[in-house]
Amino acid sequence: MGKRKKSSRKPGPTRRKEPLETTFTCIFCNHDKSVNVKVDRKEGLAQLQCRVCGQRYQGKVNHLTEPIDVYSEWIDAADAAQKEVKDVRRSAPSVSRS
Repeated sequence: MGKRKKSSRKPGPTRRKEPLETTFTCIFCNHDKSVNVKVDRKEGLAQLQCRVCGQRYQGKVNHLTEPIDVYSEWIDAADAAQKEVKDVRRSAPSVSRS
């Protein structure tokens, strides 16, 4: 005796991909959705600019780069610059007055 024939299941609805954000919070002035990222894949450049405080950042991109990647690079570059400034201040000799 054979098994009963089951009706085939219909495939479920496909999930809709939500687009990634292109506006972010500025790390300098802390305004929400004030940083806009534009990615130009033909030129290989991405530009990031805060509409409130005017901070700018420009970086290289490839075909996989998304706006969130540029924003993360900007944060990393700002942290590296801040760390570099602290190191320079520590290594500078202090002038004592006699």
